[in-house]
Amino acid sequence: MQPSMDFDFAGLDALFSPRSIAVVGATDSPQRIGGIPLDYLLRFGYAGRLHAVNPRADTVQGLSAHARLTDIPEPVDLAIVAVPQAHVTAVLEDAAAARVRSMVLFSSGFAETGAEGAEAQQALQERARAAGIRLIGPNCLGFMRPGHQTYATFSPAPNAGRVKPGRIGLVSQSGAFGAYAYSMARERGLGLSLWATTGNEADVQLADGLAWLARDPETDVIMAYMEGCRDGERLRAALALARERGKPVIMFKVGTSELGAAAAASHTASLAGNDAVYDAVFRQYGVLRAHTISDFFALAASASIAPIPRNRSLGLLTVSGGVGAMMADDASAAGLDVQPLSEAAQRQLLEWVPFAAPRNPVDITGQVTNDVTLLERSAELMMHDRNFASWLGFFAAGGLSDAFWAVLRCLVEKLRAAHPDTLLAICTLCSDARRAEMEALGCLVFSDPSAAIRCIGALASLADAPRAAPLPSACPAQPALQLPAGSLSEARSMELLAKAGMPVVPHQLVRTQQQAAQAVQALGGTIALKVASADIAHKSEVGGVALNLRTAMDAGAAFERILASARQARPEAQLDGALAARMVHGGVECIAGVHRDPVFGPVLMFGLGGIHVEILRDVSLRALPITRDDALAMVQELRTFPILAGARGKPPADLQALADALVALADFAQRCGDTLSSAEINPLIALPREQGGCVAVDALVIGADRCTVPAR
Repeated sequence: MQPSMDFDFAGLDALFSPRSIAVVGATDSPQRIGGIPLDYLLRFGYAGRLHAVNPRADTVQGLSAHARLTDIPEPVDLAIVAVPQAHVTAVLEDAAAARVRSMVLFSSGFAETGAEGAEAQQALQERARAAGIRLIGPNCLGFMRPGHQTYATFSPAPNAGRVKPGRIGLVSQSGAFGAYAYSMARERGLGLSLWATTGNEADVQLADGLAWLARDPETDVIMAYMEGCRDGERLRAALALARERGKPVIMFKVGTSELGAAAAASHTASLAGNDAVYDAVFRQYGVLRAHTISDFFALAASASIAPIPRNRSLGLLTVSGGVGAMMADDASAAGLDVQPLSEAAQRQLLEWVPFAAPRNPVDITGQVTNDVTLLERSAELMMHDRNFASWLGFFAAGGLSDAFWAVLRCLVEKLRAAHPDTLLAICTLCSDARRAEMEALGCLVFSDPSAAIRCIGALASLADAPRAAPLPSACPAQPALQLPAGSLSEARSMELLAKAGMPVVPHQLVRTQQQAAQAVQALGGTIALKVASADIAHKSEVGGVALNLRTAMDAGAAFERILASARQARPEAQLDGALAARMVHGGVECIAGVHRDPVFGPVLMFGLGGIHVEILRDVSLRALPITRDDALAMVQELRTFPILAGARGKPPADLQALADALVALADFAQRCGDTLSSAEINPLIALPREQGGCVAVDALVIGADRCTVPAR
């Protein structure tokens, strides 16, 4: 799938691969903002053409100075702008006149300062777009490409030591975190293809950086630090491109709590949105989300060193039974498949070591000290027997022994040659130099077995994500349904959903006591009555519900009772009568809904109903559009899925019917477009598979207020 978003890669190439650079506001001092990037470019050997712009100097750091960009007698790909906010507009006009192709804008004083700054940033964005200038910033630290000696930044981090060139790209919305991450990468020994900070994102967003890295032949793994997003479609297109190109994205997103989200918004003027929706989008596009800084770097390093596991199977070899049991527990928690070896393989292991634990984890015990060949023989037997996608060996402090290290190195060399697509990892204490030896062989090295399992589990999850997830551009250009603003009655909600293909319970609107009495026979069995009013969303709270009505007399009396109760509780509400519906017995109570997220647009939700959703908050989410496979995956990824699958002897639910119902609800939401605020079915009864189907028992559709629909 080719993402439809136009990222203007030619403009991004001019930004990140400039053949000529002009530093505007350049100074002689390598300690000032205007002097730092020029010092870096000169000192670190930038090979392109370099110009200094300063109207009050003849030379800057040995270069002839130009008064303005328009005075430079050749084309400029990139202008690094280090001037106060008051001078930015004039510099931008010069850049437009000089046909500068891209710009890094360090200057602050824009959207991060409030409404006036946001207005100035909007004008800046519009002028840059009209001039065809790609702009990164304002209020950013710029970018670096270590392999090209391009340092368009005033960060002091390179002065403490430069990151080596490598195949990991890092994009951060925060300059401060970006500088910290640069230093972390240097200390960890990670090589970077690109380091970029996007600041206020007047033009170039985090998504643009991700998309450019997805196409960059010098990048294999992408790291991203995110505080918020204003263009969910653009982000999804970038993630889809990275997925299509087979490049893992490691995402560290802050703002998971209400307080954290508010702090992020004030820092970068970004809309943090609903973190659970971000989580769902990341899963849809196979993004590895790191929740700690250590995991952020560990996952990126591991993805750049070892092959991504083709599935979740894991072989565990250990010299400690206790650690083996711990790793097995961790692997189970991580969703890894620690499948036992065959009976034949287990017999062979017991012939070699009668007191071994031969299943998986395979514990060859301390006997390896007496017979070091056991290590290689056992590992090769495991791989020959099961061809595990990942293999992890625990060897305690063996990596500190010169003799044992030679054995380990030989083992890894042979396993890598025989199984090039297997993730190999060892857990042992060893020096940094020995770690580097193993990593050069494509083998991960850990000191903590639990950390090793977590990392392998995260990387293995990439095999679960779809190779291509639908993009919002798959939605209809114009909605086929136009909803009125505000809440629709339950009867109207059920009517619309039924027309969209959602199975709904047999029902009818009754306006008199006599019609209510007749509904028992018309609907064929026990019925429920619910007050019908677009003004009353929660009917039970006003006494507006009567259940298990079996006779005409019961139904007639209940009709009068619930309407009287509703009038007393909500005298201002418009009452349309009552909705009579056939009672549904058996099955599993579920909930399904769609709401409009301010970043990603319509988002589908599914979960088990009742206390499961209210207390456990066990729901799955997907940004629309979705495929039928997505819908089925939503059902199966619930923690409470065993209830639907038939736990404790209960009949399994009709999962295919549930998936069909979710697709119908998603299609309904797409047809409504921006006229839909939300739609909820609660409960949606999942019937037993032998009975077949599912049925919507209650529904509420709410049309969007046209004045508050977010622009996307």
